[in-house]
Amino acid sequence: MALTVKGIAGLNKPGLYGDGKGLYLHVAAGGCKSWILRFQLAKRRRDMGLGPLEEVTLAAARDVATEARKLIRAGVDPIDQRRGIVAARIADAAKARTFDECAAAYLEAYRDGWRNAQHAQQWQSSIGRYVSPVFGGLPVDRIDTQAVISVLEPIWKEKPETADRVRGRIEAVLNFAATRGHRRAGDNPARWAGHLEHTFKKRKAKERVHHAALPYAQLPEFMAALRGIDGVSARAFEFTILNAMRTSEVLGAHWEEFDLEERVWTVTAERMKRSANIECR
Repeated sequence: MALTVKGIAGLNKPGLYGDGKGLYLHVAAGGCKSWILRFQLAKRRRDMGLGPLEEVTLAAARDVATEARKLIRAGVDPIDQRRGIVAARIADAAKARTFDECAAAYLEAYRDGWRNAQHAQQWQSSIGRYVSPVFGGLPVDRIDTQAVISVLEPIWKEKPETADRVRGRIEAVLNFAATRGHRRAGDNPARWAGHLEHTFKKRKAKERVHHAALPYAQLPEFMAALRGIDGVSARAFEFTILNAMRTSEVLGAHWEEFDLEERVWTVTAERMKRSANIECR
């Protein structure tokens, strides 16, 4: 005879109480009650635990037993299938990484291939400032288009070039995560073509505003004011002006490029948009 909720409450004697079709309520010697589904597959009898009564109601136990019987009729062992699901979840958890963790791994993997340390610093700074506060701590496989938009929307109008760089860096990290197995391969929510281009408008070249050049006559006064400012940034700026070099070339300078006795700085062609080395004296 099938069990009832009221009848179950009065079952206190240790033993197995059948509900039909292999579903049993097991009452242990200490009074604990739990569900068991007994079945036979390939001439082998098995007992499948469905959980304690305090967590699994009679109706829920019947539902789980019904689904298990469907698998048995198809020749699938529900116990083996459940173990496979658990193992897959454990494997997924082992592969799980946050966006910030993947960004750090990306930087480590590609840092040596960049022309100078400034590029790596800019990468790290932009991710830390704009991305990490929004979804840096989220598992990388949970980042979707809306999450990317949440990062870009506040800065797209005021800092379009910065926003576009950040978008590209998010896209690169997500692609990197996919190749490392931390995220399913497929459409990248940060991609531009055919996706975010329909959400954000890129500023055209003619719309870009460049800073006006300092009039030559004002340079002595400017340099005097610059020398009055303490700090590495001010000295680097002064050094850039005096050598008529690009900012990236100054920030990427190495000590081995300087001959202090001869007062010569030799910048290699690889670090410049030139075909030959240049010397600054």
